[in-house]
Amino acid sequence: MTDTPVIEMAHISKAFPGVRALGDVSFACHAGQVHALVGENGAGKSTLIKILSGVYRPDAGDILLNGHKANFRHPVESLRAGISVIYQEFSLLPERTVAQNIFLGREPRQGLVLDTAAMRTETRRVLDLFGAGARVSPDALVADLDVATQQMVEIAKAISLDARVVVMDEPTAALNEAECDALFTTIDKLRERGTAIIYITHRMREVTRLADRVTVLKDGEVAARFDTPPAPDAIVRAMVGRDIADYYAPPATPGEIGPPVLSVSNGANAVLHDINFELRAGEIVGFAGIQGAGRVALAMALFGQVPFTTGTVTLDGANGAFRSPRDAIRGGLGLLPGDRKAEGLVLMQSVRDNAMLTARAFANLGATHAANANATLASMDGLLDQMDVRAASYDQDIKFLSGGNQQKAIVARWLALKPKVLIFIEPTRGIDVNAKAGIYRLMRDLARAGTAIVMISSDLPEIIGAADRILVMRAGTIVAEFAHAPTETEIMLAATGETEVAA
Repeated sequence: MTDTPVIEMAHISKAFPGVRALGDVSFACHAGQVHALVGENGAGKSTLIKILSGVYRPDAGDILLNGHKANFRHPVESLRAGISVIYQEFSLLPERTVAQNIFLGREPRQGLVLDTAAMRTETRRVLDLFGAGARVSPDALVADLDVATQQMVEIAKAISLDARVVVMDEPTAALNEAECDALFTTIDKLRERGTAIIYITHRMREVTRLADRVTVLKDGEVAARFDTPPAPDAIVRAMVGRDIADYYAPPATPGEIGPPVLSVSNGANAVLHDINFELRAGEIVGFAGIQGAGRVALAMALFGQVPFTTGTVTLDGANGAFRSPRDAIRGGLGLLPGDRKAEGLVLMQSVRDNAMLTARAFANLGATHAANANATLASMDGLLDQMDVRAASYDQDIKFLSGGNQQKAIVARWLALKPKVLIFIEPTRGIDVNAKAGIYRLMRDLARAGTAIVMISSDLPEIIGAADRILVMRAGTIVAEFAHAPTETEIMLAATGETEVAA
């Protein structure tokens, strides 16, 4: 590694009307280095990267590329200089193929004719770098791909540019464990090729796994720099001023766990089989497993979206084998989707309107539900206050809120109907560490108020830290149960079938 960084941002400052986004921030990344950039939402990470990519111009400071000043007036100029940014929000065109997206704007030609064969060949080569070539066709429409595969295409697009600097913004947010491992292998290969990688994440274990150096931003300034990755606690303390142990609310005591609220006996459908478990009032039950193990399928079965075809489901002493989400909501079950922006929110509507969507839809269900719904319409601001939703106004479009505040607004929506069971799918995906702690406290408060909570998460430290009990799924069924706090290794051994763990 040479002494001259591939990319250096020296004494960068940037202000918007009424807000100082960055103040005298310096940051550098060398060839063959992974430099983690971490901080809470609003710390200034996105502004810094948008300056690097030519979206914003700095008010003060310089950008140096291989020691020479660079002046990016447009994102195209940054891209041509060899800087590729993979944003958390996808930039793919859904009605075009994988190959067309990867080569968008730089399609190879033979004379005046597109060289589609060359596009396909190069697309397969890049996808093969991280093990996706066998299952992703270059001719597949992006619209037909799941979220994780779309993320892989975004990464392949950046790699195909042969960029000198690659910025990855929360690249694993939609990936499962195997795909994360493949991505990490790809990053190692890029590092060996001399690529400088700026890695933005809220997941501390990714920082310790990948980073050569770490820079922590807080309130638009550099709060800490580490030339070697420290223990996660040191990073978290620099970000939010407290330890990782403070993330999670204390677990439920035996006296706080009530009688069974939900029970499933021999539940099965096309994906699931032999599903047997109980969920008690006041407890948080975490479901762990690798992608495709059946965790989300179980949530969809409970919620009536893809119902059980056999077996018995009981919710609060009544039939809980719901045939549709509307029936599930009537019965007292709520669900927070894993992709809140695509499946849980109307981004162009206000915070208040989003929070009231379910109550309005169910205002005509009958006397009891109508009374609850009408009361909710009158007191929704109070529920949003109770959830500590931070917004300039509840009339503000919800798209402008942070991920944590969007999630709390969805919780307020469900609280309006007083559900007996709440299902959280990936509850803190894309949320910074401080906001994560707020979501965990919120879940624990809901449990202590008597709500039974199902938590489905791909983040093993989250499952271990937040759940009272952990059920592990594999191949469509539950294969292990932990009533204590297991290690990540114990969970993964059960999830992958490397060894059997007694339930």
